Amino acid sequence: MPDPARLSPRAGSTICGQKSPATAWLRRSFRLHVSRVRIRIGGWRASVNWRVSIGSILIAILTSTQAFPEPALQPQTAPQGDSRPAVDLELVIAVDISYSVQPDDLAAQREGYAKAIVSEEFLRALRTGPVGKIALTYFEWSSTRDQDVIVPWRQIDGPEAAEAVAAEIMKAPIRRGSRTSISGAIKFAMPLFEQNPYRGARRIIDVAGDGPNNNGDPVATARDTAVQQGIVITGLPVMINATPPGQVDISHIDHIDWYYEDCVIGGPGSFVVPITDRENFKEAIRTKLALEVAGRTPDQSPPPSVDKKPRVLCTIGEKLWQQRWDTIAPATNSPAMSKPAANSSSSKEDALLDKKIKGICRGC
Repeated sequence: MPDPARLSPRAGSTICGQKSPATAWLRRSFRLHVSRVRIRIGGWRASVNWRVSIGSILIAILTSTQAFPEPALQPQTAPQGDSRPAVDLELVIAVDISYSVQPDDLAAQREGYAKAIVSEEFLRALRTGPVGKIALTYFEWSSTRDQDVIVPWRQIDGPEAAEAVAAEIMKAPIRRGSRTSISGAIKFAMPLFEQNPYRGARRIIDVAGDGPNNNGDPVATARDTAVQQGIVITGLPVMINATPPGQVDISHIDHIDWYYEDCVIGGPGSFVVPITDRENFKEAIRTKLALEVAGRTPDQSPPPSVDKKPRVLCTIGEKLWQQRWDTIAPATNSPAMSKPAANSSSSKEDALLDKKIKGICRGC
């Protein structure tokens, strides 16, 4: 049985420190030993980095309900007169389909979520809840006005319901949209909870994306509003579409994981699972959903945050978008769109922005 006391935030630590024939069999069967993923467990600007084995997390969920502490959010008392069926979790899955995401990756996202929902790890996590049921809805998003609900609210209480939801996810046509509005996705997700025919003890928005917000309201503002409503936001930053050296890409920034950690996620027990290569794409999704459904995170309180400023500017996406159009405008030879003459002040701002583009300007 894994001992929570053995958990450590240092690199290389794992959830399961003990080996057994059962865990060895699981590792062989699911090939879980080949992938590693960094999970950041945090609370809205104060968090701790964990580097753990995906296999270790899943084995912990499969072999013990005591490998993690109790859920950070305790079941809420139902409002008087609320007769909606109870579930352990209301989960909104919000997936980026902007043009920065490659078609193959869009298909991998879909398949990853569909397979995760029918996996043994997910179903085992489902059974750990006091009710043993969750409510789930899945939508895809790009710009502030482009959100498409693929799966409306569905109750999952076992394998049959899980398979039906997975089939719904896979049957919708795959498409892409322009711009990237994480804030729009969060704002779209919030009222979905009020429209839910089920009453959950916890509410989570699971946001997956590969670029910063560049459309709509500031992402931090939307994040703060959701957290104030008792909603937890978790993140799945996709980091496999790197910008070629020497090029500026308004869709991608270095350290999109930092951006998600500092600007997107929030609420008690919030965390990110960055995807750094295609090999662990589906495993990372499965791990993340299992943790969310079980309502569990490693038993480690984050240390006090000394510097709570974001490492990457939370409006970096908007600034990159503006820089793109400021650069294109002079080519039109239109007086109304010409750029003002450069001065020392603007040169300093440009130099600072270059640092922000690379994601290395802490606290800017």
